[in-house]
Amino acid sequence: MNHTGLELGEMGLEILRAYPGNNGKGHGESLPISQGRHLKIVSHLNGDHREEMIKDIQQGMTKPQKCIPPKYFYDARGSELFEQICMTPEYYPTKTELSILDRSAAAIMQFFSPEGGDLIELGSGANQKIRKLLDVVNPSEHGWIRYVPVDISQNSLLESATELLNDYPNLEILGVLADFTRHIGVLPRGRKLITFFGSTIGNLTEEEAVHLLKRIRSIMNPGDRFLLGMDMLKPLDVIETAYNDRQGVTRDFNRNILDHLNGELNGNFNSHDFDHLAFFNPRGECVEMHLRAKCAVTVRLGDLAMSFDIRKGETLHTEISRKFSRESADRLFRKAGLSVARWFTDPKGWFSLVELQVKTLEQGLMMERWSEAI
Repeated sequence: MNHTGLELGEMGLEILRAYPGNNGKGHGESLPISQGRHLKIVSHLNGDHREEMIKDIQQGMTKPQKCIPPKYFYDARGSELFEQICMTPEYYPTKTELSILDRSAAAIMQFFSPEGGDLIELGSGANQKIRKLLDVVNPSEHGWIRYVPVDISQNSLLESATELLNDYPNLEILGVLADFTRHIGVLPRGRKLITFFGSTIGNLTEEEAVHLLKRIRSIMNPGDRFLLGMDMLKPLDVIETAYNDRQGVTRDFNRNILDHLNGELNGNFNSHDFDHLAFFNPRGECVEMHLRAKCAVTVRLGDLAMSFDIRKGETLHTEISRKFSRESADRLFRKAGLSVARWFTDPKGWFSLVELQVKTLEQGLMMERWSEAI
């Protein structure tokens, strides 16, 4: 593998940057798990990340319904705002998911006893949820677990991993700076539990979600597990209030995507020209988030050498957040070739953590017969 490395001996930090053409060998298989305070970060974000952003915005802003992909919420400011959203009283998903982890973490972490392996977290962000899992493991056994956070923000990845090293000195960490929607193939191929918290899967259309889950399935061994967070259908007022908090944090988070584009693409959006709009779409069983123009504006993105006219009242679609039933979730899993090993939820059934495994041929035939029967 071709890379450059920077050693920071006091922290045991090694930052590697993978270059185009790297086939992932050396990072595609489990590395030896060693004792000691050691952090390695590998970057798979190369020039193509910027090229993809330009392509995404060009395509999104020229559609009849203008749109911006939600992954561009998460610059440094966006990540901070999202953490604030999670602490608002109206935002139930994080609190509910944490309560499920409080009750179920010990059962989930039995996966690592006695064989050990990799604990992979897609879209890691802050480390609040992964701590729930690590805290139920005997500290002497942390050396058998390698934590592999995957995030698009280097600052967030480094800050979170450093905090974990301070509290779990026996833990080995391999941080992966990557876009998990594109770079699943670079993840370790050894024994692993993959976690995908927060119902981020709901930000994808059905087609996109099936594609991502199939990609994840492709790197799973028969004994591996995949823990997926899913926000479930519930009363309308509970859902809509969560995306329209009284403090206006979600509003600021939504508007910040425009400031992010300004910084990355030399744009001149004025985020205060747009109102935050979030509502539940019953037909799509999802929350839609938009930015609605208060007045007619013309926006120029210098790095695209393009201008866009936005009418008063016209919206920029920034996010969907799908809500699932057991039936729609099971249908999604079947399409992706995954089957449910265990299902963890809260007393109200508002949120679920679903432990998935690769569907075997025998299970697939049983499901086909079941589908035919109904």
